[in-house]
Amino acid sequence: MDRKTELLKIICKAGDADRVKAERLVEEVVFLEKNLAELRQLPFIKINPKDPTKQKATPAAKQYKELLQQYNNTMKLLLKISGDLGETEETSPLREWLNNRGKT
Repeated sequence: MDRKTELLKIICKAGDADRVKAERLVEEVVFLEKNLAELRQLPFIKINPKDPTKQKATPAAKQYKELLQQYNNTMKLLLKISGDLGETEETSPLREWLNNRGKT
């Protein structure tokens, strides 16, 4: 079973209407997972050979960070579609205050 089929099986129940919404996101997750695995093979820190205390993030590290953020956001969307991440999220105090302020 490939990764796409595996994720769709976990997220969508049989005959689920959410399958259409989830399919594109699952393809995105599979793509991101593949790229993240490739980036993990590269060095993330470049060390100055003359002064080892001077270190610099490589382009691979920056790209990994960006892709990981996209991956996390996509997974949150998939969890929301599957119902595993429902209305249990807490509203921040600032948002509650703004909502109450807008009602008055």
